[in-house]
Amino acid sequence: MTLRTIPISLTINGSKVGPIEVPEGLMMIDFLHEYANLTGTKLGCGQGVCHACAVILDKEDGSSTTVRSCITGVGFFADRSIRTVEGHAEEAGGAGAAKPSPVQQAFLEHYSFQCGYCTPGFVNAATVLVERLKREPIERNRVEQVVTESLNEHICRCTGYVRYHTAVRDLILATPGLTRENADAS
Repeated sequence: MTLRTIPISLTINGSKVGPIEVPEGLMMIDFLHEYANLTGTKLGCGQGVCHACAVILDKEDGSSTTVRSCITGVGFFADRSIRTVEGHAEEAGGAGAAKPSPVQQAFLEHYSFQCGYCTPGFVNAATVLVERLKREPIERNRVEQVVTESLNEHICRCTGYVRYHTAVRDLILATPGLTRENADAS
């Protein structure tokens, strides 16, 4: 029996990857770990429920969304652009130093995680939310609701929900341009 393969090319964290021959039906998380040597994306439940494995799919229209890499085959990502948790920090000069993204920094400042296993999925979901709000600011009184909706499907077994939520809420409220004043009720 011969294992069928497919050629895959995509962009990961701004770098072109491929074409690489991979087994047909290979899940994206396995591609990231085994072919791209990117292990920041975590395999949690393996069934697409916990969202620890979420990566960001950048769409052609400039928007983005998260996709669960444990249940999505690498073929889905062919010729597309994704971002993983490794792609968020900015170069800070010398010796591989990196500056955390605003979302990562907010999580650090709020001590948002305990074991950190679910953190990559939360970072990606919060990043997608912040990027969306840059394009489509919301009323300040809706921030709590929007953060809850954006992070609701992510599971943290250490019960870090409140700290993740607080970090994202505070980041949104502190970042100019993500919110607008509430509409006049009159």
